[in-house]
Amino acid sequence: MASTDYPVQFSVDYPDRPLDRGLTFFRIFAAIPILIVLGAVDGATAQYLAGHGATVVVIGSGGALFFGPLLMVLFRHKYPRWWFDWNLELQRFVNRVGIYLALMDDRYPSTDDHQSVHLDWVYPQVERDLKRWMPLVKWFLAIPHYVVLFFSGIAALFAVIVAWVIILATGRYPREILHFVEGVIRWQNRVAAYAFTLITDEYPPFRLAP
Repeated sequence: MASTDYPVQFSVDYPDRPLDRGLTFFRIFAAIPILIVLGAVDGATAQYLAGHGATVVVIGSGGALFFGPLLMVLFRHKYPRWWFDWNLELQRFVNRVGIYLALMDDRYPSTDDHQSVHLDWVYPQVERDLKRWMPLVKWFLAIPHYVVLFFSGIAALFAVIVAWVIILATGRYPREILHFVEGVIRWQNRVAAYAFTLITDEYPPFRLAP
């Protein structure tokens, strides 16, 4: 992975080999079982943990813990490591399914092995790296990114359709298209880590490159 100071790193290994054309043609149908599994772990969650005279509410937005870390950063100025690890592993799984749907790998998405997808976050030193009040406004500050990513996502969808046709004809994923789609997904991951999983206060860069 390319070296960068930004605390969210993402890359996909280029599949430098012939891809399975049959699996490529029927990809959306082949992905149905793993999408069901993803939906089972990526649904909204609300859990009440009681013990030692205290009750903690952990609320997830689409499976990713958001409200719990927000409260912990805001009032206790800490980010529990296991919550960080849960969010990271969930996003790795989401990305493996995403790049499978984007035809960037014809190996079926694993629920635990990282395969060709590399997503890494830097665990924050909360007192140094995270301001208490920032989780309240990050979602709002990221609005310009939402707008850009909306149009970038549409462009990536058309790029995947073009790649689908080329793979069916040649068995290869065009390297330039893969790098573009990879860049859009990288950007999405950085915005999600900033605005929703709250692991960094560093504003995401407006770029596709690492």
